Amino acid sequence: MTMTPEEASSFAANLDRLVGAVEEVLLGKNRVVRLAFTALLSEGHLLLDDVPGTGKTSLARAMAQSVKGTSNRVQFTPDLLPGDITGVTVYDQRSGRFEFHPGPVFASIVLADEINRASPKTQSALLEVMEEGQVTVDGQTHAVGHPFMVIATQNPVEQAGTYRLPEAQLDRFLMRTSIGYPDHASTIRILEGADQRAHGHQIAAQLDGEEIVAMAASARTVFVDPTIHDYVARLVDATRTAREVRLGVSVRGALALIRAAKTHAAGRGRHYVVPDDVKALAEPVLAHRLILDAEAEFDGVTASNLVSQVLIETPPPSTRQAV
Repeated sequence: MTMTPEEASSFAANLDRLVGAVEEVLLGKNRVVRLAFTALLSEGHLLLDDVPGTGKTSLARAMAQSVKGTSNRVQFTPDLLPGDITGVTVYDQRSGRFEFHPGPVFASIVLADEINRASPKTQSALLEVMEEGQVTVDGQTHAVGHPFMVIATQNPVEQAGTYRLPEAQLDRFLMRTSIGYPDHASTIRILEGADQRAHGHQIAAQLDGEEIVAMAASARTVFVDPTIHDYVARLVDATRTAREVRLGVSVRGALALIRAAKTHAAGRGRHYVVPDDVKALAEPVLAHRLILDAEAEFDGVTASNLVSQVLIETPPPSTRQAV
């Protein structure tokens, strides 16, 4: 069963409400907020490469408030242990039983701040929950519930004492983007409200968790023409054969682009995907999955530039074909 035009219109209206509510907190960042909700409704996770103080915590908290959910923030440090994230099993002397104490990962929106400052062992504690929505502690499996999303951050400036995220974990983030500094007009509005602390700003819930889960299920029913599948396959193949690339986009990356394009199309009020949906999301979905050749990096080539070049060199199907 595919999405109907009426369902697409309703989906777009609900997404606009969510984005508008969060923009009250994150001023002037419509694209970033829309990308974050696209990741959430595509049942994926978001990686933010950003300097401190750009509103990452505010984004996570506002998103959770808008969907009537919960948010937790975990500050990743070198001494953080896997159990500090997933939770631990503790023996209760009164009951004579072991009881599970859930960690901060049990929330609707989890902010993993400066994820690359924790050891690889601790970073890997997120792999299962990001992929399967559950954690396994002492042989017992515990579901984190739905909706669920990890927003992880990396500081691109200060790299002392950090551990680079392994490719397997990078591949599990649906998108990577950055919030960046606000423009001049937004900065003035922020300064005018300086008497109110960021965590004191409350926004009204626009939808509840069940409605978000229903929207995510609805997004999966958006129609994708075979020519779009062919286009995405050709884009992925091009990243693998580019001479500047040591490791191209995986199959998981191609699937992620299709999932995100479906949500993007529904967010624009369409019940079908067009090539422009793929183009709009190619860079945030694909770039972080590429590993460039050392010589290419030395020459100043970036993954984002390479994705842009691949989009130029790979002809899309015509809109008439794709509809």
